[in-house]
Amino acid sequence: MKKILMLLTFVLFAASQLMAQDPSFQKGDNVINLGIGFGSPIYHGTGYKMAVPPISASYEFCIVDGIAKKGAVGIAPYMGFSSYKWKSDDWGYRYSNIILGARGAFHYPFVDKLDTYAGLLLGWRITSASDIGTIDTEYGYNTKSGGFQHAEFIGARYYFANNFAGFAELGYGISWFTFGLSFKF
Repeated sequence: MKKILMLLTFVLFAASQLMAQDPSFQKGDNVINLGIGFGSPIYHGTGYKMAVPPISASYEFCIVDGIAKKGAVGIAPYMGFSSYKWKSDDWGYRYSNIILGARGAFHYPFVDKLDTYAGLLLGWRITSASDIGTIDTEYGYNTKSGGFQHAEFIGARYYFANNFAGFAELGYGISWFTFGLSFKF
């Protein structure tokens, strides 16, 4: 019984601390995110080598706050780029991938200075491929394609100062895992 009472006391204390956190993303806030990613949802397997790591940028602004007291909704234009090569002995292919779109995210702080969020990206993917090396000169492989892109993500920003944070995201998009810096103004 004593253990249950101590556990209940701890849970109530923790819940009161969570409710006491200040929102870290509020209406009027603008945040620039610059990130670098790891792991490609497209280029993986034997022979693929990264030429340019997955990089991304977004400019998020809060459009609604005060949801469930501390929650907020932000939207952001987004751009991501990556480039990979697949090469055999003396020939191969070069691939590049661009994602242009808009992201929407629901933010809710559980811990002081930590802005946690989950969201959805909707946009357009532009992919190009070309041959490299000594492939038959009559062949000359070079193509581009595009299509609708959607991606789900979860993430968090930890604010080291009022306007400077580090962030990490997990989800499908230009990479499986992205981390970087955020600047709020």
